[in-house]
Amino acid sequence: MEVTVHPSRMAGSIIAPPSKSLTQRAIAAGMLARGTTFIRNPSFCNDSLAAIGIAGRLGASVSWDNNSITIIGGSGALSPVTLNCGESGLALRMFAPVAAMLADRVTLTGEGSLAGRPVTMISEALPQFGVQIQSTAGLLPLSMTGRLSAGKAVLDGSQGSQLLTGLLMSLPLLESDSEITVENLKSRPYIMMTLQLLEEFGVSVVNDSFRHFNVPGCQSYRAREYTVEGDWSGASFLLVAGALAGAVTVKSLNLSSLQADSAIIKALDDAGCRLSEEAAGVKAEKSDLRAFVFDATDSPDLFPPLAALAAFCSGTSRISGVNRLRHKESDRAKAIADLLGAMNIEVKIAGDEMLISGGRVLRARVSSHNDHRMAMMAAVMALAAEGTVTIAGAEAVAKSYPGFFDDLARLGARISR
Repeated sequence: MEVTVHPSRMAGSIIAPPSKSLTQRAIAAGMLARGTTFIRNPSFCNDSLAAIGIAGRLGASVSWDNNSITIIGGSGALSPVTLNCGESGLALRMFAPVAAMLADRVTLTGEGSLAGRPVTMISEALPQFGVQIQSTAGLLPLSMTGRLSAGKAVLDGSQGSQLLTGLLMSLPLLESDSEITVENLKSRPYIMMTLQLLEEFGVSVVNDSFRHFNVPGCQSYRAREYTVEGDWSGASFLLVAGALAGAVTVKSLNLSSLQADSAIIKALDDAGCRLSEEAAGVKAEKSDLRAFVFDATDSPDLFPPLAALAAFCSGTSRISGVNRLRHKESDRAKAIADLLGAMNIEVKIAGDEMLISGGRVLRARVSSHNDHRMAMMAAVMALAAEGTVTIAGAEAVAKSYPGFFDDLARLGARISR
């Protein structure tokens, strides 16, 4: 699908989309709980739908309407079982250990970009807990044989925290205690989110400085009603839209959220954006923007909205954490550089830093690279560009934020589809 976004004046308020990361975690917790869990305000993006499908395949009863998901915890899956993770990296890595706990033989598959993302992290970690792994030259499909067992393991956390989330969710249900040592953990805020959610579902893990995790066994999840908070990842694009092209208030955001991408507030402030807190929300207004410096190592999903912001700043902005972008839905570092270049913005990558020099953003036709965040980045830049921007593959936004273009239009964006 092609979408053309015209330069537009943005004004008004919008409710933030629900967090897909918290929705997926809550689906996993509800599946593992005894009884019925009600998830309010869930995200129904493609990644969440993949998690719903996996929960059903693993023995849970799942139903939903427009505003909630109801999950009745199951007792496990019949082996063998095949789980389609769609394009969700979190579903793949989080549910791998969970599935290995519930079934003797599991095959994990994926679609689109996920089929080309390495599964090395799973292959190296789960054998330490008694699971035999066979991948396809380091890629999906991946086969797991044998049940997850309690024990001790050392994990490499340099490529992210999603597998650690899955282990922290599954190990408490085993009969014995477990210990995990994590080296060079990235995305710590996501582990903080996981630990908070576990606590809310009645499960405890001892965290020693994000390097050692002691996991008591023989625990159980407590079914409950859980409300998903607004998604700072999606909201970051809306706030940048306000900073570039008018005034946008994003509501239903938790200003004390553990979500890593709430750091967008600091980046906007450093860039000189006028920000104000409103009732249950944040307002960003068009301002004279200056170059900023930001470390996105723990919040790599902020790279695209930050790159869009930097394109309109006076001077050269520096964003570090490029190494976290290589195995996203696209090679996101290259995709960002290609998109900026197509729109007349100079960008350089030096080691782990991306240097973006603000300038005149011109009309262009760009590709989303089948990456939801690249499609959103191009759309936000188009709002303040000197001409229209046509985005090929714009349907990629459904992965995390299906209503993105509708929300932009509600705020005043002129969009042709």
